[in-house]
Amino acid sequence: MGRRVLDADRVDPPYLYPDYVSTRLRAPKSPLVILPHTLSELSGPAFGDGTVGELDHDLTQQHEGEPIGQRIIVSGRLLDSGGRPIRNQLVEVWQANAAGRYVHKVDQHPAPLDPNFTGAGRCLTDDEGRYRFVTIKPGSYPWQNHDNAWRPAHIHFSVFGRAFTDRLVTQMYFPDDPLFDYDPIFQSVRDPDARQRMVSSFDIGLTVPSWAQGYAFDIVVGGPAATPLEE
Repeated sequence: MGRRVLDADRVDPPYLYPDYVSTRLRAPKSPLVILPHTLSELSGPAFGDGTVGELDHDLTQQHEGEPIGQRIIVSGRLLDSGGRPIRNQLVEVWQANAAGRYVHKVDQHPAPLDPNFTGAGRCLTDDEGRYRFVTIKPGSYPWQNHDNAWRPAHIHFSVFGRAFTDRLVTQMYFPDDPLFDYDPIFQSVRDPDARQRMVSSFDIGLTVPSWAQGYAFDIVVGGPAATPLEE
């Protein structure tokens, strides 16, 4: 049998990664066609401070009651390839609840929904490129990709530039998750150092006594230290 050669220098996941079954259907089978951008794509829409609500960053205060689960604070900086802060950028998150269930009609696995947790939030980065979210630590969940398949606990991040065409998406994982070795989405980033850049770190400085544990997660756009992005 022939030996399949992989591009070891690639940081971002490939369009086709056979162990991640869905990519077999989604990956393009013909060369991509580049379409020119229109004026609307290049010029907007743009987000301003007024678009983001006061509690949009706090996923634990968006409903009448407290959500179930371990409260956490996730904070970090959005940086360019030179380590400079990217200011006033929209950062969005979405995630499963503490039981590993999304508020989505497609997610029907037998775990409870939480009426006080929708699992989505957003904020703008400050002058240091910093963002901050208060949320609940998500649970792992089954996803039927292969036999006994479970996704490690993670939070999806989306970063918007000044136009929708600048949207970048990645996933943040939690340290020492035993499911890392079994997850083809995590493993599709073949460089071990790049994979580690998707893993947050526990931060005692972000932790609030008797209230919430803190996790630090920087997102670097471009350059050799870039955070792997979904294509």
